[in-house]
Amino acid sequence: MNSRMLRSIVCVAFAAGVVFFVETGSAQKKTESLLDTDKNPLIDSMDGGALYKAYCATCHGVDGKGFGPMTEWLKIKAPDLTRLSMREGGKFPLARVQRIIAGDENITAGHGTREMPIWGPVFSKITWDQDLGPMRVYNVAKYLETMQAKK
Repeated sequence: MNSRMLRSIVCVAFAAGVVFFVETGSAQKKTESLLDTDKNPLIDSMDGGALYKAYCATCHGVDGKGFGPMTEWLKIKAPDLTRLSMREGGKFPLARVQRIIAGDENITAGHGTREMPIWGPVFSKITWDQDLGPMRVYNVAKYLETMQAKK
């Protein structure tokens, strides 16, 4: 089995879990399920691009425009992550993006439960390096900064 096929299988298995939890509960329940490493193997990469592709692209798309393979099953459309700087007057909101990924900032603004899983605890669950979860969040946020549209 080549690595591309293996990655596809892992993404589909992960995405199935995301679909189930989008339909059944809060971000807290989703996160608790994602922390079950028996069901959801975690990648041990520190690379922001690899983490994005493994955990974010199923909803936000590989290009970050919000059209991942799971989009049709989401209750709330995944936002276009390539326009974050544009929406903030040309400056990438690094600290806010990190808080959103980690689950430290409410992103629903009164529109019901948070649909996006909280990745901070998931990124800290890798047994050999539990202290590096915040660095993974930072690396994903920095990767998103490289994806920003140029006007």
